[in-house]
Amino acid sequence: MAAAAGQAPAELSQREQDMQMLLAADAHLGTKNCDFQMERYVYKRRSDGIYIINLGKTWEKLQLAARVIVAIENPQDIIVQSARPYGQRAVLKFAQYTGANAIAGRHTPGTFTNQMQTSFSEPRLLILTDPRTDHQPIKESALGNIPTIAFCDTDSPMRYVDIGIPANNKGRNSIGCLFWLLARMVLQMRGTILPGRKWDVMVDLFFYRDPEEAKEQEEEVAGAPEYAAITDYAAAGQWGGDQWTSDVAAPPPVAGGDWPLAEAPAAGGDGWDQAGAPVAAEGVAPAAVAATGWDAAAQPAPQGWE
Repeated sequence: MAAAAGQAPAELSQREQDMQMLLAADAHLGTKNCDFQMERYVYKRRSDGIYIINLGKTWEKLQLAARVIVAIENPQDIIVQSARPYGQRAVLKFAQYTGANAIAGRHTPGTFTNQMQTSFSEPRLLILTDPRTDHQPIKESALGNIPTIAFCDTDSPMRYVDIGIPANNKGRNSIGCLFWLLARMVLQMRGTILPGRKWDVMVDLFFYRDPEEAKEQEEEVAGAPEYAAITDYAAAGQWGGDQWTSDVAAPPPVAGGDWPLAEAPAAGGDGWDQAGAPVAAEGVAPAAVAATGWDAAAQPAPQGWE
């Protein structure tokens, strides 16, 4: 009794925190229409005509759905599906942390009924985001006797839905918060997370991100200049004496001191002096040089047109 009395406040505090999170995510806001099967989950109606969902029953239904999910031995037999863009990221994250299979996007007709398809599967449990948008998988699950869990708004049809979790399934924050709470409850019941400990995964990871906003953030991060640390090249020891030493040995010093200056060679002693005019041999006449026509002194012959 003492242990039970000691555990009760912790459970209540956790439930209160979950309630505050659901309120902050606007999970309690319904629509202006109400299905006759959803009247039991409605708390009251506002002056503007919007129905308010009882979050206490929402939390109880989340616990019931988590118990059903944990009762399946192989998590691969669970399919989480969402055709709406706001729930696709939450579906993928839920499947990542719980081990289920995710189908994000359009449902291919015959996935649960046509055995000739390559994508044919026979899950033991089906989890949907919106019964109205995901009407095709609900019909196929009814034909295949597959239990179905769905997040239902006040105007959602409840036909062929086995466990309906009353909540706002049209807001991006609401859908992400619901899948985050369901994943945390499943992990707590499996023993992966201790009941008194907080889950280290942030709820923001389950929220829908606009592709344009994500692209702008990536461009801002990529376009930011990266200033590296400036190295002080003038620091002591940066350019050491041993860094630029060569492996070639220095030439040995010459005995006798410095090299003496070379003396200028004497002219006329070695035959390399300035050449003189050639001397004609005795009795031999010098050869006449043939006229080339390019001599400056030669006069051109008269042409007759001058």
